[in-house]
Amino acid sequence: MHQHGRALSDLTHEDFLAYERFLEDPQPAIRWIMQVAQKAPRSSPHWRPFAKPLDRQSQRQALSILNSLFNWLVQAGYLAGNPLALRRRKAVMRPAKTSRFLPHEHWAQVRATIEAFPTDAPRLARQAARYRWLFSLLYIGGLRISEVCHNAMGDFYWRRGADGRERWWLEIRGKGEKTRVVPATDELVSELMRYRKSHELSPLPREGENLPLLIPVIGAARPMARSAVHELVKDVFREAAARLRALGPEHETAAAHVAQASAHWLRHTAATHQSDRMDLKAVRDNLGHANIATASIYLHTEDDVRHDQTSKSHRLGWWDS
Repeated sequence: MHQHGRALSDLTHEDFLAYERFLEDPQPAIRWIMQVAQKAPRSSPHWRPFAKPLDRQSQRQALSILNSLFNWLVQAGYLAGNPLALRRRKAVMRPAKTSRFLPHEHWAQVRATIEAFPTDAPRLARQAARYRWLFSLLYIGGLRISEVCHNAMGDFYWRRGADGRERWWLEIRGKGEKTRVVPATDELVSELMRYRKSHELSPLPREGENLPLLIPVIGAARPMARSAVHELVKDVFREAAARLRALGPEHETAAAHVAQASAHWLRHTAATHQSDRMDLKAVRDNLGHANIATASIYLHTEDDVRHDQTSKSHRLGWWDS
């Protein structure tokens, strides 16, 4: 902040990645690191903030202190969000290590698996449509399984933005009964219409419609149990792993990784893929992380920008069939 002449409110997640690298090797050393054998008092011209570059534990402690400071500034209303909020999650999800998300090449195999499901009988067609819609909700919307089970078709709604455009949104009652609004991108609305058509429903839901987001293939139209939805997701990952293994032994590592995946991996995957191309504040709002400021402090115009950015940058890319 001092070295780059930036205010607290201007700092971004990328600034703290640079700061973390700086802690490993403070440069220029003549300005930041003690050059005398013994620790000089602060009043001495030889005093510098660092005796040496920080080890990993000291780096973590420094960033933890900064994280607490920025959380307090968010709660005090000085900042809209904490630029350090995604640091731990992004570190966990680095593709270089075994992690609970799917890199783009593995995700492409999962998508191809769903697109290859048979549709030559009415029941098979409905099953294929359900898989496609479920993965659209989990990936495009970044929903949790519990949110798929507990929310309804009537939670979709449209709102006219300040620019006169109509945009669709999905209001989600999520973890801890907290509510967030997820951009219902053009692609997600198209998938919604496709899915409803498979059940011979009107293209778009009515306000207050109680039909669950995911409809059982047979039986009463009541919400599916979380365990049942979880098994649907695992079925797809098992099929995708088998598909990869059929390509040859060189794909075994990728197959083993996909076979481990669960529904929550899709949420991590959605967040990671969005973070590749989108502003991190929009990602935090889309995923509804607890450490962002409440949605009420944002103007609708900011929501519209988030909607447009999500629609443009975060796509699943189903083939037409």
